[in-house]
Amino acid sequence: MNNVIIVTDSSAYLPKAYVDQYKIPVVPLTVNWEGKSYLDGVDIQAEEFYQQLAQSKNMATTSQATVGQFLEVFGKLLDAGNQVLYLGFSSGLSATIDSAAQAKVEMGNPENLIVMDSKLVSMALSLMVLEVARAAEKGASLQECHELAQDAYGRIGVFFTVDTLEYLHRGGRINSAKRMLGSALNLKPIMEIRDGKIELVESVRSRKKALSRMVELIEKGVDGRTPVRLAPFHALAFDDMVIMEDLAKERLSPIEVIRSEVSPVIGSHVGPGTVSMAYMVG
Repeated sequence: MNNVIIVTDSSAYLPKAYVDQYKIPVVPLTVNWEGKSYLDGVDIQAEEFYQQLAQSKNMATTSQATVGQFLEVFGKLLDAGNQVLYLGFSSGLSATIDSAAQAKVEMGNPENLIVMDSKLVSMALSLMVLEVARAAEKGASLQECHELAQDAYGRIGVFFTVDTLEYLHRGGRINSAKRMLGSALNLKPIMEIRDGKIELVESVRSRKKALSRMVELIEKGVDGRTPVRLAPFHALAFDDMVIMEDLAKERLSPIEVIRSEVSPVIGSHVGPGTVSMAYMVG
C-alpha cells in the first residue's frame, strides 16, 4: 500500500466525493463575518453563505490557516508513517502557504513532507490535487508526485467573471479606478489566475457575452491538446454555470467534468454571482 498522502486546503473546495475517495485531508481557512468566525467548508457551506451574504450589508473577511492547524494535520500523518505532499492556496492570494512552511520548519524540516505553493486556487487547484492523488493511489513516490504537480501547473488554467467588482475592490484585489470604470460602463470583467494572482483579461458588455468569451479563452488555452478536463464552479449562479458548461462541453469534448462551488473563503472576495471554469489538459 502506497503511503503518499496529498493534503490541500479549503480554498480548493474539492467536492466531498473526491475528498473521500482519495482520502485527501483538507485544512480549513477561516471566514470572519458578523462577529463570528467559521471554518471554511466545515462550519459554513457555500450556498447558505452566499444567500446570506447577498442580503447583508457587512463584508466578510478571511484568515489564513494557522501554523497550529498544519502541525496537527502533518504531525498525525507523519506519525502514522505516511509521506505528505501539501498542495496549497497560491501565495499571491493568501499567507496560508507560509503557515504550512513554518509548520514544516517547526517539525525539523522532515524529508518526507513537501510543501508546495500551487499558485492556484479553487477548482484549478483541485484539478492539480486530483491528478496527483490519482497518481499516488497508483503507487507514485513522493518525489514523483511533486514533479507531477509542478508539471500539471503548466497544463491548468482558470477564468472567472463576477457580478460586481465591489467585493474585489473592498478586499484590495483591484483598485478604485478599475471598479468605478467598470461600474460606470456596466462592463463585465473576465479575470484569470496568472502567476498566482488575479489578473484582468478583458471586459465585455454583458453577462451572456462574458460566459461565451470565457469558453473561447479556454478553447484558446487548450489549443487542440487532449485529453481535456473541465471544472465549472459558481457562487449562487448555477444556471449561468450550466450555460457555460454546456457550451464548453460542445466545443471541447472533455473526458471529465467536475462541478463545484466557490468556497466561502474565496467568495468573501468575489461575491455572489461569480461564475468560473478551470481546465486541465493532458
